[in-house]
Amino acid sequence: MVKTFCEYPPSVYRSPVIAKQMVATSQPLAAQAGLKILLEGGNAVDAAIATASALTVVEPTMNGIGSDAFAIVYKDGNLFGLNASGKSPATWTPKRFSKCLQMPTEGWESVTVPGAVSGWVALSKRFGKLPFKQVLRPAIEFAIEGFHVSPIVAYQWELQSSR
Repeated sequence: MVKTFCEYPPSVYRSPVIAKQMVATSQPLAAQAGLKILLEGGNAVDAAIATASALTVVEPTMNGIGSDAFAIVYKDGNLFGLNASGKSPATWTPKRFSKCLQMPTEGWESVTVPGAVSGWVALSKRFGKLPFKQVLRPAIEFAIEGFHVSPIVAYQWELQSSR
């Protein structure tokens, strides 16, 4: 299993704070993935991709590679926008859903073609500093080696498994 700073006594680790950089997310392990990439020389885009990809592993009930991605990147005085929202199948016309009281929330008609991973690739190619494979490494390590599941995630998984 991947060791995190939480598993060492305070005397043998430093606080996960970097002087001019930070990573904030809903899951500490994902934040650590982003910090790791910053410590390896990555930039903010690399850290964001590392964090987002780690979230799909350590917090899959809230994030997934089957989702969309959006970003605004500021570089050299300019703003760049990314819209990696998924496309809908050609047969998904307004007429198809006109009899629905609301959009479906489960099943195939509730999802689009995923855009997150293609968005990450586009961001990495244009703005990233490190190789994409290196940026994904923390998420891959969590997936292969395992990680401690928080009580909240365990509870969410339990709820989803009964559906």
